[in-house]
Amino acid sequence: MKKIKTAIVGTGFIGPAHLEALRRLPYIEVTALCEVNMDLAKEKANQLGIPNAYTFEEMLKQPDIDVVHICTPNFLHFSQSKAALLAGKHVVCEKPLATKIEEAEELVALAKEKGLVNAVHFNLRYYPLVRQMKTMRENGDLGEVYSVMGSYLQDWLFLQTDYNWRLEPDKSGDSRAIADIGSHLLDITEYVTGLKVTEVMADFSTVHKTRLKPLKAIETYSGKMLEPSDYAEVPINTEDHASVLLRFDNGNKGSVTVSQVNAGRKNRLNIEISGSKANFEWCSERPNELWIGKRETANHHLMKDPSLLTREASGLVSFPGGHNEGFPDTSKQMFKEVYAAVREGKQPEQPSFPTFEDGLRELLICERIIESHRKQAWVKI
Repeated sequence: MKKIKTAIVGTGFIGPAHLEALRRLPYIEVTALCEVNMDLAKEKANQLGIPNAYTFEEMLKQPDIDVVHICTPNFLHFSQSKAALLAGKHVVCEKPLATKIEEAEELVALAKEKGLVNAVHFNLRYYPLVRQMKTMRENGDLGEVYSVMGSYLQDWLFLQTDYNWRLEPDKSGDSRAIADIGSHLLDITEYVTGLKVTEVMADFSTVHKTRLKPLKAIETYSGKMLEPSDYAEVPINTEDHASVLLRFDNGNKGSVTVSQVNAGRKNRLNIEISGSKANFEWCSERPNELWIGKRETANHHLMKDPSLLTREASGLVSFPGGHNEGFPDTSKQMFKEVYAAVREGKQPEQPSFPTFEDGLRELLICERIIESHRKQAWVKI
């Protein structure tokens, strides 16, 4: 099988995660890496074992590169995705697709015009038991959705000395916790339930009104501490914590809470969906387990086992029951579906993977949530 050649743009936390997942698929070859300058690109390419280092502009000129993975800070997603599409490359973009709705709309239209494969990395859909919930709901096992309760909690910005480019609106956009992790939770909510959020009521809080910005480079999630003289105090204008009430198109309600200042919660997405026949609960810290609540019979505790899952969910399983799969596997499973489309050379009419249109949808919801917080009122989607 002919190898599909790929370039990765950006080598923070998520770029190497894309690389590792792509290397687990035998028909993909990551041949190029781009960074902010050539010195860094060469250094990272050498560290990661990627044969070619380029500037972004030079990479786009390489005729053998089929797919570009955009793994850069948020403010670059629009311009780099647009340039890649115009260069005739298929694009996998990190979320958010853009920092403005108008930019995301432009990317959706351009990708459609070009007919190129386009995807947004909502990889958390690809835990097998997330798809299990979706297909069980489609099969009628959940019944009518009564309510949804979700949370996404982290602690990597718990301390005043915790700092990252995501704290700077000119690089990440006007929202942080909602846009960064809330987008995953809201995407899973609509994906699993099949419902659309129609109205939101939001309330944000910024726990650290100022933070100590390192004057030296420090990597995301590194946990490294510098000396007091190595910091500068800067104001913070984005949310550490957010609570959002939701109204769905079936007339029922939900709520989500996101926080990046919950001590001990490293990366905990929890969703509980109440239906007329059953209750589903799934947590990303125990991704191989699904709790199914019942009223008149014993509750069920379903462990990830391909022989026990629906056909759609078992298709996301690489190992037998009792052999745990986790976060790195979600990207591999998503890229399997994306690159099946790349082999065909065009975007499917009904893609199974999250697309630029899904990226636009989440950006729209996040923008309405920001508007709701500012107005302290319900806002329609």
